[in-house]
Amino acid sequence: MSNETAGDAALATAAAPFDWKRWTALVGGFAIFLLVYFSPPWGVAIDPSGKEFVLSPQGKAAIGLFLMAGIWWVFEVIPIGVTAIAIGVFQALFLIRPAKEAFRDFMDPSVMFIFGSLVIGMAFTKTGLTKRIAYKMLAVVGENTRTILLGSMVVTALLAHVMAHTAAAATVFPVLLAILALYKEGDGPSRFGKSLFMGMAWAAGAGSVITLLGSARAPAAASMFTEFTGRQVDFFDFPLYLGLIGWGMVFLIWLYLSVVFKPSKATIPGLRQKVGKLSAALGPMSGKEKFVLACVALVILLMALQSAVPALKGVDRAALMLTSTLLFFIFGVLTVKDLEEMPWNIVLLFSGAMSIGFCLWKTGAAEWMAVQWLGLLKDAHWWVFVMGIAAFVLAMTNFIMNVAAIAIALPVSLVIARYLGVAPDVIFYASLVTAGMPFVLLIGAAPNAIAYESKQFTPGEFFRHGLAMSIILLVVLGLAMVSLWPLFGMPVLVG
Repeated sequence: MSNETAGDAALATAAAPFDWKRWTALVGGFAIFLLVYFSPPWGVAIDPSGKEFVLSPQGKAAIGLFLMAGIWWVFEVIPIGVTAIAIGVFQALFLIRPAKEAFRDFMDPSVMFIFGSLVIGMAFTKTGLTKRIAYKMLAVVGENTRTILLGSMVVTALLAHVMAHTAAAATVFPVLLAILALYKEGDGPSRFGKSLFMGMAWAAGAGSVITLLGSARAPAAASMFTEFTGRQVDFFDFPLYLGLIGWGMVFLIWLYLSVVFKPSKATIPGLRQKVGKLSAALGPMSGKEKFVLACVALVILLMALQSAVPALKGVDRAALMLTSTLLFFIFGVLTVKDLEEMPWNIVLLFSGAMSIGFCLWKTGAAEWMAVQWLGLLKDAHWWVFVMGIAAFVLAMTNFIMNVAAIAIALPVSLVIARYLGVAPDVIFYASLVTAGMPFVLLIGAAPNAIAYESKQFTPGEFFRHGLAMSIILLVVLGLAMVSLWPLFGMPVLVG
């Protein structure tokens, strides 16, 4: 480096303003953790049956860490993956959990499932499948940018009906990058780009609540429901009760994004002709493209058969997902160079999310919070009670894995429901609706983090608009409970 270049670099560094916002959030988050950590013991939570839940010092510290991580993630004071590492470090340094447990969660099967989903997206991109799918979709939806946005969201939601929403988002993500490249509005973020990727993340969640195949949360919740009530949840009850809500949210998300992030270009002139030429240039589908499609179809088929084939019931979904990863590398579709280009920041983000989730769960902090919150509602009207449960699950699932949020809230709420004469069915489906649509934080669901990789929006933007969509979701759910669900025969109250 020349003296002149070194001098310019030094001047640029010296001229950089002090980032007060970043440091305030960084120090403020840490101060909140210390305040909670060193605070006196908190009160005992008591459920309606009289059972007491004492919050241990480790549980109290877990809540403090939970608050600190949330602040750091929202304001992105350090890279989101590094905040995830801090979660493991703080658990070990402050003796909240042993380091072996805290960091073991970083390789939880759910994290590996997300890794496998991202690999599928890479395979689609490398073989050219993403461009082929993007061009086909654009040929159908035309040149209007709002129609393109709706088309991308519909495709995402449909995929989330038959595959895990993480896999659906990872599959659609590179397709949207190809579409955004055709839009061409500079190299930085655009309003169209924000709506495209936020829409993908939220549509993946909305689509995933409609069937048992869209996530792990639905089968887990169905098992709890059967254990509590002795009744099986029918496969077709999901689309019956949740179909209109899920698709209604897809269209409401589209309307919201179309207004808030109105594209600077109403149309992309000449897009249809350009797409036709680009599609023709791709030629016939290659052998590698067909191989990738076959591998993904095999994974989806195995996951779909898990509920029907006894031999597959005990196989973890992560192992099934990673089967495609192995096949891609064994047969040369992907190489070690592709592995080096993996968005590890996103993988680490979910590693930390799993670690804080298990930390809250295993220290008893999550159960204590659930009993405290739901205990406030034990004398409420049934509608207020169920909406309170839904709101609690919605808040929790933005911070911890939705399976854990369901596992914490559902048993406690079903017990309290007995005292209020509320049917377990309405609690079950209301919880699943909000557990499937964490719109506020990137760690709430893998599609949120995958969408963030587009660099089209900041965590703060996602947080602000996600709050608005969460309020809309609760309004839709509240209306469905008093109109749609009783119309379809769902019991709401029991004698």
